[in-house]
Amino acid sequence: MMNSTQVSYFTLAAYFDTGLLKYLYFMILTLLYVLILCANVLLIVIICMNRSLHEPMYLFLCSLFVNELYGSTGLFPFLLLQILSDIHTVSVSFCFLQIFCLYSYGSIEFFNLAIMSFDRYLAICYPLQYNTRMTFKRVATLIAVTWLAPFLVQVGTISLSSSLQLCGNIINKVACDNYFIVKLACSDTTVNNIYGLITTALIVFTPGFLILYTYVRILKVCFSGSKQTRQKAVSTCTPHLASLINFSFGCFFEIIQSRFNMDNVPNMLRIILSLYFITCQPLFSPVLYGLKMSKIRNLCKSVFCWKE
Repeated sequence: MMNSTQVSYFTLAAYFDTGLLKYLYFMILTLLYVLILCANVLLIVIICMNRSLHEPMYLFLCSLFVNELYGSTGLFPFLLLQILSDIHTVSVSFCFLQIFCLYSYGSIEFFNLAIMSFDRYLAICYPLQYNTRMTFKRVATLIAVTWLAPFLVQVGTISLSSSLQLCGNIINKVACDNYFIVKLACSDTTVNNIYGLITTALIVFTPGFLILYTYVRILKVCFSGSKQTRQKAVSTCTPHLASLINFSFGCFFEIIQSRFNMDNVPNMLRIILSLYFITCQPLFSPVLYGLKMSKIRNLCKSVFCWKE
């Protein structure tokens, strides 16, 4: 039996030999990463530099875009190196660092989408009281909790997993995954499983319940309100709902990849499904909000299309 201190590296077994095609995959992923960086940085700069966008909705969006940068940077540089490498190994310490980044990214995304739905709920259901309820102090507190709570939760996850005794070091994925490390354990994982259930309830079901509650209330107001109220709800909630659905699909694909036998699925499709939530969401969100929200769209146009 070997414990975690004797395991010096993990082998990522989901990679397969693609020959010269690896250079094509490298260029495609590099282009995707550059697009993600440019799109998110552009919108962060636009929101920060324009006082007209210093409103709760746009500050929450800024937090969302920062998280997209954080999550994609936790994956893409490592993924690009692995594609060009012939030996797909990663040190234990770096593997746990990547798990921390990717898991906290997913948690922050859910929390951020939840507070954005709460913000839209107040704006649509209580328009006259919105400014007194959604104060700058409350906005700052919500953003701080959105980031700090997932970080603290993942510190606990990493602490429990790193203390496990392991009977192997092969992870059947292209990136490190805590679930697969726990499966490698030959010591008792009861505490890990209980902690996992508690954190899942905190990170997924709590924000999920808040999102469901706020949209039920928004729909009630829309059906009983004026045409102007319905138009406001549709214009502000459509991008958020689309982003939420896209991210939920990505998380669903990730769960399917981890929990069920995928041996009959082609390797390339398995990789695409497992990386969907960390590759498509960071590109999808800034494009969606940039196109759908008129203030951001007009400011983006002013950046690229100026009059001489």
